[in-house]
Amino acid sequence: MNIAIETRNLVKRYGGVSAVDDLSLRVAKGEIYAFLGLNGAGKTTTIRMLLGMVKPTAGEVYVLGTRIRSGTRNPWASVGYLVETPHAYPELSVRENVEVLRRLRPGTPPQAVERVIDRLGLTGYADRRTGTLSLGNAQRLGLAKALLHSPELLILDEPSNGLDPAGIVEIRHLLIELAHEHGVTVFMSSHILGEVSRLAHRIGIIHQGRLLQELDVAELERHRRRRLLIRARDYRAAHAVLLGAGFSANITDDHTLEVTQELAIDRPDEIATRLVNAGHAPMMLNVEQEDLEHYFLRLVGMDEGTAK
Repeated sequence: MNIAIETRNLVKRYGGVSAVDDLSLRVAKGEIYAFLGLNGAGKTTTIRMLLGMVKPTAGEVYVLGTRIRSGTRNPWASVGYLVETPHAYPELSVRENVEVLRRLRPGTPPQAVERVIDRLGLTGYADRRTGTLSLGNAQRLGLAKALLHSPELLILDEPSNGLDPAGIVEIRHLLIELAHEHGVTVFMSSHILGEVSRLAHRIGIIHQGRLLQELDVAELERHRRRRLLIRARDYRAAHAVLLGAGFSANITDDHTLEVTQELAIDRPDEIATRLVNAGHAPMMLNVEQEDLEHYFLRLVGMDEGTAK
């Protein structure tokens, strides 16, 4: 596959602390890659090394085929980025801020300024000083600047930060359109796990500086735990019926029966039939699958032992 980003045994230490430890990953061109981790896991440090802002202690970084070293210039005309809090000149308007950046991007046509302002929903704020913008609109401005020159690679640190729910959906659709229709590669960190599950092609999970797991959406579906939840008027009697049929069932604090055996999960109608025939028809019978947030917490050892 064509590779947009590659790290090889990447390490960054600050004194005796390893912010990133032996990180090796590859991101294919045209995919949306979500980089997940708790605060302090090493996400932003990794992004800064990808962009040449921080020098690695050891290891190598390649962006669009170019090894990133001090003073490297080759790939940046094709890269847009947003790292942590977006920066702008507070006394200049939104339009003026984007125009300043356009002049620093040789070959970017003047009409790109209005196009990207409109695309990020900032037309009504174009003449407003950026120092007066809300956090959400400041984030939109940061994304507009990242997209101004139509890059082939976007590196985004928490792109939905500060956005309201409608804005999050809007940015999701924008990133999907860029990847699917224009072949743009998106490497993004995020803590909004539900949004990541709707957006990303592949997910990398980093914890304490180390990459714990990489998986695509199909693999994620296979790894997420499932359970069958049952409620009956006489939960003890229903529990006895299940045990008598060879199914192990836990009783939760709210008297719901929880079955994790695949046979039961794959054939809930058979479980319902057994209970009905025994005179204990279920009031509720539902298969639930672990969401990305609980999967992530389980993987890093912070789950409470339950699926959602």
